[in-house]
Amino acid sequence: MQSHNCSLVTPTASLEELILKAKAFVVSAKAPATLNAYRSDWRDFEAWCRMRHLQALPASPQTVALYITDRASTLASGTITRRLTSITKAHQSSGFTNSPASTRHFVVGETLKGIRRTIGTAQKGKSPLLADDIRRILSATTEGPQGLRDRALFLVGFAGAFRRSELARINVCDLSFTKDGVVIDVHISKTDQEGAGRKVGLPFGQNPDTCPVMAIRSWLSEAQISEGPLFRKVGRHGHPSKRGLNRDSIGVILKLAAARAGMSPETIENLGAHSLRAGHVTQATVSGVSERVIMRQTGHKSTATLRRYIASAICSARTPHADWGSEEAAAGTAQLARPVVSAVHMAPSPEKNHFSDLRKHLNRGGNSLEVVAQTRGYKTRRNHLYNRNSRENR
Repeated sequence: MQSHNCSLVTPTASLEELILKAKAFVVSAKAPATLNAYRSDWRDFEAWCRMRHLQALPASPQTVALYITDRASTLASGTITRRLTSITKAHQSSGFTNSPASTRHFVVGETLKGIRRTIGTAQKGKSPLLADDIRRILSATTEGPQGLRDRALFLVGFAGAFRRSELARINVCDLSFTKDGVVIDVHISKTDQEGAGRKVGLPFGQNPDTCPVMAIRSWLSEAQISEGPLFRKVGRHGHPSKRGLNRDSIGVILKLAAARAGMSPETIENLGAHSLRAGHVTQATVSGVSERVIMRQTGHKSTATLRRYIASAICSARTPHADWGSEEAAAGTAQLARPVVSAVHMAPSPEKNHFSDLRKHLNRGGNSLEVVAQTRGYKTRRNHLYNRNSRENR
């Protein structure tokens, strides 16, 4: 009788294999962009120390204090703080647990405080693009595959409030078309490095020219794309590449489109891929949409981060940009900005299809705050405001 050597325990991996796996996990702990920033910062610190005949590894707290003092003339305080983190990571990876870049060292901590008091800590973000701006840019897009890709890219970025990295990662398999629009699976993002994922719903627009769902379908049909990245480079002969767009190229594409639309050089200089996401938040805020609804669409984890956009929105509403010139956008009645709807609304419910009610209300021309009230089940806008104020005053 043959004996069968069956075991429920897998063979133990060799020590070398475990070391390689452990190193791979360590590398995967941070996003590639973060690791690249750490490497770039460390190279700059090493070069600075080499030019002044100072030791970089291990460095002294005094050396680090002198370094950030020198860089304070050209870098923002947030970037300087990241440089300290990069120096700390480099020392930790080399076995030096007591980092000279720690703010626990008096000379480093006090120097950083002085830099922040002197140059400030405010972050300079990209200018938001409101609904009227998006229409203006769309009206100047080129014909052919490149123009269709740009239209889909701008409308999806604005309506979904996506980050540039999220836009660049969208694949065709992440799209789920429904009778109400499209749901996009976001597998990983800046605030979701562990890949829990979220779903973002984009409803059909009332105007075909500004409908993100129809823009996606037109681009897919023209480019004959059935798999792989959704947004791709288009060659000079109109042939889409098989590789997806680099996230850094999205801002360049947007600036070129803004230039074709006749926007001023000063406006174009302050635009970037983040202008689409910032524009979504700004337009929704000016329209009276609550923070909770906006955060469900944008995926923000912190209200503090969201409120930086909201502060900009208030300024934008009071002092409209020279290129905007739209009372309609400031009043929040632009159709392009109304659908602040997450994928939750797009899933059919046995009791009530919130999205269908929302779309019917939009077609009747109600404003965004009334839309939110209706989707929450309140009969009037006043009841919604009373309920919201009651929650905030608890």
